[in-house]
Amino acid sequence: MGLLDTTTWRGMIYSGGWIEAAGGTRPVRSPATREEIGQVGLANPDDVTRACVQAAQAQRDWAAARYLDRAAVLRRAGQLFEQYADEIGDWLVREAGSIPPKAGVETTTAAQECYEAAALASHPLGEILPSAQPRLSLARRLPVGVVGVISPFNFPLILSIRSIAPALALGNAVVFKPDPRTAVSGGVALARIFQEAGLPDGLLHVLPGGADVGEALVAAGQVRVVSFTGSTAAGRKVGEAAGRHLKRAHLELGGNSALIVLDDADLDLAASAGAWGSFLHQGQICMTTGRHLVHESVAERYVEKLAEKADHLPVGDPAKGQVALGPIIDERQRDKIHSLVTASVDAGARLAAGGTYDELFYRPTVLADVTADTPAFAQEVFGPVAPVATFADLDQAVELARDSEYGLSLGILSRDVMKALALADRIPSGIVHINDQTVDDEAVAPFGGVGASGTGARFGGPTANIEAFTETQWVTMQGDIARYPF
Repeated sequence: MGLLDTTTWRGMIYSGGWIEAAGGTRPVRSPATREEIGQVGLANPDDVTRACVQAAQAQRDWAAARYLDRAAVLRRAGQLFEQYADEIGDWLVREAGSIPPKAGVETTTAAQECYEAAALASHPLGEILPSAQPRLSLARRLPVGVVGVISPFNFPLILSIRSIAPALALGNAVVFKPDPRTAVSGGVALARIFQEAGLPDGLLHVLPGGADVGEALVAAGQVRVVSFTGSTAAGRKVGEAAGRHLKRAHLELGGNSALIVLDDADLDLAASAGAWGSFLHQGQICMTTGRHLVHESVAERYVEKLAEKADHLPVGDPAKGQVALGPIIDERQRDKIHSLVTASVDAGARLAAGGTYDELFYRPTVLADVTADTPAFAQEVFGPVAPVATFADLDQAVELARDSEYGLSLGILSRDVMKALALADRIPSGIVHINDQTVDDEAVAPFGGVGASGTGARFGGPTANIEAFTETQWVTMQGDIARYPF
């Protein structure tokens, strides 16, 4: 029997063990074939209420446990992600439409996130402070208690584990709502991993569900921190609700990231990087290269090379053969992509490649002669579309790059790295890559955006994770009771 044998979890949710879902069930469908490949349980708000009470109770003992014990569970979870990488990867391919190399990145990163979190359990959690009084004064970090995690469909494993692992390692319990469209690879898989890793019951609850489940999770009194990854529109609602309940919300939201190609860049390498940045996982990544800004002297050649790559990239079912792009997650997302492409062409953009689809398979698309007002340039597409605009000088490049509400990732391609870095200093962005495209992530690196891309909260690395999932407490101690004039 494998880790994800369906008899364990079919139609169930994970909340103090595998239990019947109060919200009914939902078929798991392959976006490539539309066939049913499983049945997951759906939670409702009552499930959330019960889970949060149970999580708060279980968290007390977990926070008091030795850091060695917490670290051991996280290390074991990392080993299990490696042991079951092929099985989990198969679900990522069939359920999320991932090509196998992308699925491999997810399972490898999930293991790394657990190993980094295991080290976090023994990280120093305080500092000695100076005091004007004859006493010991210190600031220490304590677990927040219960962390609510809400994650999306596109990288369902990475975008869940990067919050769950450090939150658990630091002594918290987690109530987790994965996207129902990827509730196996982004939900069941995590429940089974931590179940097998020996995480005590009640510390991790996996509750797939709709917006009502997310709303109940944010509102629950036991939840003190919400870690949300998803669209900017949904993130605004989460942030507003969290604010009303006076709790912290770490929001990692959308993007429309720019790749700036200077006139001295190697165009063959630049086009390859640009294609990867726009077409990886069908462009369904918050960091996707959504805007190609190319110096006017090399723009036409860049478009030709990018379009040639787009025309030759195979698109199809990643479970049945080697392809570069798999399916879009569902019809709604496909139709949004296509409407932006057709609106852009109607507005004057030139279709250099792609612009067509078959079922949920959308061809990688290149749009030339794009302006700042072109719909596919001005808005986040979240699909395999590469709009190319031109600039005459660095000032215009900066103006175009800054002309967005988003500020997640920025790539600059140039042989002069110091010039590229100086250019980056003028463009607000949470992430900057010199001589690389915009899509990258590492468990040890802080991750997050500015503006409409998020609240500036960061995931990754000990500093960011400790800040995200603990509270600071000031403590003073002295040998005798202080004397006062009253």
